[in-house]
Amino acid sequence: MSKYDEAMKLLEEQVGNKDGLISLSTIALEPGANGKSRPAARIVDAYYEDGAFYTVTNATSGKMQQIAQNPEVAVCIIIENFTADGIGENLGWVCDEKNAEMMTKLRTIFAEWYNEANNDEDPNTCLLRIRLTKGLWNDAHKGIRNEIDFVNKTAN
Repeated sequence: MSKYDEAMKLLEEQVGNKDGLISLSTIALEPGANGKSRPAARIVDAYYEDGAFYTVTNATSGKMQQIAQNPEVAVCIIIENFTADGIGENLGWVCDEKNAEMMTKLRTIFAEWYNEANNDEDPNTCLLRIRLTKGLWNDAHKGIRNEIDFVNKTAN
């Protein structure tokens, strides 16, 4: 098994097929005090599958407005010592037929709270996909440091 395949297996084992909290960082629309771009971070519930995280949000939210301006994002999962860069994509309304397969999974995974937090009748309730581009497993206490290139499917 290649190092990349090992990394994908570990990622699937650690965060796949379950409801998990990740930190999602975008670039704020307003500059910082020095006039330069600044990050904007928040915690979101997400589901991981095949090199991407998925979450349900509102198209009018700050994060989606920020992603519309600059789709480059970063994620962090503290417990697993995993950080990654990726591309945020608004896949559209959660009830759109093209999202049916993923939304069936998400409604099952997020069943405990999904209906209280989301309004599927609102066409602004959208599916956000975060396609990972590069990642890092880094646990200095265990001597682990694996860099993952999701685009070229390599790891070292």
